[in-house]
Amino acid sequence: MPNAFVIDLNSEQSYQRLIPGVPKSCGMKSGRVWLAPGNDCGQHSTDGNEEQLVFLAGQGTAHVGDRKLDVGVGKICYIPPHTTHNIVNTGAEPLIYIFCVAPAGTETKGAS
Repeated sequence: MPNAFVIDLNSEQSYQRLIPGVPKSCGMKSGRVWLAPGNDCGQHSTDGNEEQLVFLAGQGTAHVGDRKLDVGVGKICYIPPHTTHNIVNTGAEPLIYIFCVAPAGTETKGAS
């Protein structure tokens, strides 16, 4: 079983790995993304994982499957398994967010 730990967010204008996955976690990975105005993270798929994005600064558009969703400071975005997506900074300031990716479970019982 992994141990609890704390990571400091740095102030660098670049990607920061936060949780690298096993053995630090049971499978969850996370990082902090810093996108300059007009930049994007690159289209990719969640494969068998689900993903949550927590937006800390800026504004942008999440292209999730065939949907375009407004995202930015104070919002979160959920991306289901097997979904192609890209995050684009559409604002004049950096778009900063934390992603958390975890293997999708097969259990579909009610939420807690």
